[in-house]
Amino acid sequence: MNRFLILALACFGAQAFAAGDADSGKLKSQTCAACHGPDGNSPAGPDFPRLAGQYYDYLLKALRDYKSGARKNPIMSGQVGGLNPQDMADLAAFYSRQKGSLHVIR
Repeated sequence: MNRFLILALACFGAQAFAAGDADSGKLKSQTCAACHGPDGNSPAGPDFPRLAGQYYDYLLKALRDYKSGARKNPIMSGQVGGLNPQDMADLAAFYSRQKGSLHVIR
């Protein structure tokens, strides 16, 4: 019985902190596109990372770290300043669901 209760609470808790909405993230990504490209595959230069296909958790942590100052980059810190947690989750969902153009050369 206790295992069932723990599992039920864990599932309910996961729903409360569900991943962002990729469709909303696409709408919010217009500012990001200037440096990262419309789908995250076309960075404006070699110093701008490709976001498409990155792991959701990685993207979300990066955005949170830029906002908190744990990760330092003046451009990104300014860009995330106005984002709330849902905005960051939505952007991470959008970019993580894009087909990435990165590949491993063997």
